[in-house]
Amino acid sequence: MAMQFVLASASPARRRLLQSVGIEPTVSPSNFNESQIQERDPRLLVKTLARSKAEAVAPQFNSALIMGCDSVLLIGSEIHGKPANTEEAIARWQKMRGNVGELYTGHALVDLQQQHTLVRCQVTRVYFANASDRQIEAYVATGEPLKCAGGFALEGKGGLFVEKLEGCHTNVIGLSLPLLRQMLSDLSYDITDFWL
Repeated sequence: MAMQFVLASASPARRRLLQSVGIEPTVSPSNFNESQIQERDPRLLVKTLARSKAEAVAPQFNSALIMGCDSVLLIGSEIHGKPANTEEAIARWQKMRGNVGELYTGHALVDLQQQHTLVRCQVTRVYFANASDRQIEAYVATGEPLKCAGGFALEGKGGLFVEKLEGCHTNVIGLSLPLLRQMLSDLSYDITDFWL
């Protein structure tokens, strides 16, 4: 019997990524209040948030592996999460177009069986296309950017406005599969242990 794998996130994209590699997670959103974490370093921010989300869910389970994740986009020196509204999404895309950003995703694994927690961060450089005002407004009108860290979904319509990536592409979707494999290995598990 495989150990229960818990995803402490409501993100459908993260769930789909896990399902695509044979892991059917128990979804248990943390509802963690992210505003209580004030951190200016994007790497530390996403690691702290990922760990906080996983630890918030942990008391609900006896023996499980709990994964928490959090992503932000760094453009210049500004950290961006999900846009608050349409106006913010349009303004952000006007800054992003023709620019390069860094997508940081914190990954935390809380292993209740071994009483051990691992926290890592993956960074991917994202080169944005020089989208027109019309394209930006049309994209934001779809509602997709309002649901995503950085204001775009690589696996959705937002993928049309990404020229190239440097680094892990699944990291941009919300969870680095190569990093997950490595973290499981560091906890003495094999990724195949969690296949259906």
